[in-house]
Amino acid sequence: MDSTIIYAFLLTLFAGLATGIGSMIAFFAKRTNTAFLSVSLGFSGGVMIYVSFIEIFPKALAELVGAHGEQTGTLYTVLAFFGGMMLIALIDKFIPSPENPHEVKFVETMQNDPSSQELATTATERVPLNHETKQRLHKMGIFMALAITIHNFPEGLATFISALDDPAVGLAIAIAIALHNIPEGIAVSVPIYYATGSRKKALKLSFLSGLAEPLGAAVGFLLLMPFLSDTVFGIIFAAVGGIMVFISLDELLPAAREYGRAHHAVYGMVAGMMVMAASLILLM
Repeated sequence: MDSTIIYAFLLTLFAGLATGIGSMIAFFAKRTNTAFLSVSLGFSGGVMIYVSFIEIFPKALAELVGAHGEQTGTLYTVLAFFGGMMLIALIDKFIPSPENPHEVKFVETMQNDPSSQELATTATERVPLNHETKQRLHKMGIFMALAITIHNFPEGLATFISALDDPAVGLAIAIAIALHNIPEGIAVSVPIYYATGSRKKALKLSFLSGLAEPLGAAVGFLLLMPFLSDTVFGIIFAAVGGIMVFISLDELLPAAREYGRAHHAVYGMVAGMMVMAASLILLM
């Protein structure tokens, strides 16, 4: 297998396994570090927005214009870009908001069920829970993991395709996705831990949900690589740009601001854009 393909798979694996970092934070942090999460989510959004408009969209346009002429190629690029947005919007629509992995999650509030006073106030303390509460928390964790799996699938494909075209761009996108996977790990692990009393089970489910990233890459490789002409690549690349812009504007930046550190979110976004711009310049 070509080394570039192996590298692209490894990047998606790295991004997906970052959900486990969120699990560990949830177990050992007494309170959510809102500054860290705001900056991280803002940084991720900045990287994705910048690379989508400055690198991905122009490359997709060049491929499609070269294959079909200026007018038709531009039309295909625009349609694919907004098609990517529509795809991720549909995914969001069919996931109920309480299980949406990009809804804001706090360690301390997830550890306190609003209908029960039995939950402890920190992730390192546990008291007995009744059977009904455990079932509810377990169901919440399972649905959260399923929602994250669905979300991570197109993100894995985006990272994989980007890395195939430009390893440096793929690395930047993988880091951005890894950062925004951290809160998702919190969302899965806390309810599972309180339902089962097992850190091992909570970590396992969190890591498994993150494996949807390399799974998306594998499906992309198996289904698309045999047909990866200039046209197919251009359409996929434009759709990837649309997916990342939608995720940034609809999920990452609003979530970053809702963690209570609006300026930190903006600073993180600008920093993400600057880092992405610098990396593209250095690697020209």
